[in-house]
Amino acid sequence: MIGLISATAAGAAARDRLAAAWPDRTRVYRGRPVPDAVRAAFAECEQLVCFLATGAVVRLVAPLLGDKAGDPGVVCVDEGGRFAVSLVGGHGGGANELARAVGEMLGAEPVVTTATDAVHLPGLDTLGLPVEGNVAAVSRALLDGEAVALRAEVRWPLPPLPVAEEGAYTVRVTDRLVAPGEREAVLRPPTLVVGVGASKGASVEEVLGLIEEALREAGLSAASVAELATVDAKADEPGIVAAARRLGVPVVTYSAGELARVEVPNPSGAPLAAVGTPSVAEAAALVNGGELLVPKRKSAGRPATATCAVVRRPGRGRLAVVGLGPGARDLLTPRARAELRRASVLVGLDQYVDQIRDLLRPGTRVLESGLGAEEERARTAVAEARRGRAVALIGSGDAGVYAMASPALAEASDDIDVVGVPGVTAALAAGALLGAPLGHDHVSISLSDLHTPWEVIERRVRAAAEADLVVTFYNPRSRGRDWQLPKALAILAEHREPETPAGVVRNASRPDESSRLTTLAALDPATVDMMTVVTVGNTATREIAGRMVTPRGYRWQEEAR
Repeated sequence: MIGLISATAAGAAARDRLAAAWPDRTRVYRGRPVPDAVRAAFAECEQLVCFLATGAVVRLVAPLLGDKAGDPGVVCVDEGGRFAVSLVGGHGGGANELARAVGEMLGAEPVVTTATDAVHLPGLDTLGLPVEGNVAAVSRALLDGEAVALRAEVRWPLPPLPVAEEGAYTVRVTDRLVAPGEREAVLRPPTLVVGVGASKGASVEEVLGLIEEALREAGLSAASVAELATVDAKADEPGIVAAARRLGVPVVTYSAGELARVEVPNPSGAPLAAVGTPSVAEAAALVNGGELLVPKRKSAGRPATATCAVVRRPGRGRLAVVGLGPGARDLLTPRARAELRRASVLVGLDQYVDQIRDLLRPGTRVLESGLGAEEERARTAVAEARRGRAVALIGSGDAGVYAMASPALAEASDDIDVVGVPGVTAALAAGALLGAPLGHDHVSISLSDLHTPWEVIERRVRAAAEADLVVTFYNPRSRGRDWQLPKALAILAEHREPETPAGVVRNASRPDESSRLTTLAALDPATVDMMTVVTVGNTATREIAGRMVTPRGYRWQEEAR
């Protein structure tokens, strides 16, 4: 929850704007003195936005500060609403990201002074992994350009870090129970799966004690436990559920049939009789593969009421397939920006890379190629992810619409994590310029026959014409393909009046964008190229005040009869 506090009418107005925009995330503190409100919000909320002077907030929160790992993030917004200042808890409390979000919402300039953020380096405490050791010293070394070695004992996708093979400082990636050195920061990736079995009524103390003992004796860190796994018959077993809650991990369950198919070194008749599988702990830990580090062991109670086993799951690379939108920077989504900054490897068409190169972190490896190399880019991106890296594969518009998602997913298997990041499509950007042409059922059709035979394309155009769908044509005309668009328009003309509105948009959302509204009969294919999107209305589409509008229903048709 984000606590909102103000002292003046102007501050209250900005406060209320934020509260209205984020109703489920914010709590307004009103009707009490500001010092009391700050103290209450500091104790009750994860973050604070104070519409007060920074000096006043410094004096108010100073006595409340404990440590940066537990303190809430505090952002100050000035009286004029010009700046959103990350004051306390930039990383640990999320104040840096909150300042950016508040700034975007209120039109204020975010002010972030955290050193790593200022030079676009990922903070070691912002990677979503538990981190131990001398984080401040290692971060200073990274900032100062000193040699910092990366020791990755387990594979995990990380954002770009300026690391070397050797150095006086070290970033260590491990799930081992090791004490960090004086010049070392240790990152704990969630690589460990703990399989758990328990008799009915097993206590949390017995379950948790067994897990902690097994990890400790194997030299493994509890901070790297990703989940507790068990049979679905034990999904609500109180001891297992409470142990997972204390470890801060989810309980993942599998059916007895799934577990019975997993080969294990220590099967037993007891769980077979009780829940229908010869193994619970080992099988649940191994069901998705991995290295068995701790075979099944029993708790110390008499009789034993819990069992556990520990598996290190294979390190998985990460492939984000990112849609960049139609070209305008303000139509690039925040999620896409975040993925670009997370990636250590970027793969894309050279002209798209140029659009967002300034958003990449220092050290991001860029693999770019020219037109016509889509399948090669997809193979490259998947191969880099399989090496355990964080990869972003970019495409224009939405990556799943005539872009890179399809070839990438055709190459990828379940040995990597794949994330799709949607973007604003060319059809949507063009539609917004034209008015509301896509207000009812519509279809997008590419007229490029490089990958699809023209006979198939023509059949689809004819079906859309007969179904009275609004049609958006992608790739409508190039120097080598100048007859397909006239043919497609002629097919539509068999089913629609010559006066049917049609829109032609070139370079939608870019500085040289142009759009014009015409009719199906008057549309001149010679004015269209590959940077153009052509939208042809259905029988209900109208031109209203110079805009192309397709009604949500067919009331206009009925009135015209």
